[in-house]
Amino acid sequence: MDLRFKIAGRISRPVHEVFEAVVDPEQLSGYFTTGGAKGRLATGATVSWDFADFPGAFPVEVVEVEQDRRIVLRWAAADDPGEPATVEPTAAGAYCTTVTMEFEPLGGDRTLVTIAEEGWRPTAEGQRASYGNCEGWTSMLCCMKAWLEHGINLRTGFYA
Repeated sequence: MDLRFKIAGRISRPVHEVFEAVVDPEQLSGYFTTGGAKGRLATGATVSWDFADFPGAFPVEVVEVEQDRRIVLRWAAADDPGEPATVEPTAAGAYCTTVTMEFEPLGGDRTLVTIAEEGWRPTAEGQRASYGNCEGWTSMLCCMKAWLEHGINLRTGFYA
């Protein structure tokens, strides 16, 4: 069993504006990392994402950033809630998944955003974690669209 997924959606904004909404921690905190994002996404950096609805900051390793085209991240697989969030494998078994975001300009100042994640262990826990992250990235894409196109934060009050 190869646990991976890919989602996609179109946002009616130019590719640079959509890309910046992800790499800029202030913008990301406005619609997704509601507990705050610390650090701009840049190749080789490790940043921190915190979600008010799922307390606790998550370290995110930035593997690659190609301006206005692609972002590759690594973060804890989170298939064992007892494991600490880390970007380094541990003797206790923590490991990372890889997230790839691609940004494709479409005609008329529209952007296709594709988000894929892979790397969970082929276990029932890995499968549950992959489904949860698929839900989370789908929510992120919807929230980013509402934020960029209409200035609405869909996460406000959604989880609490």
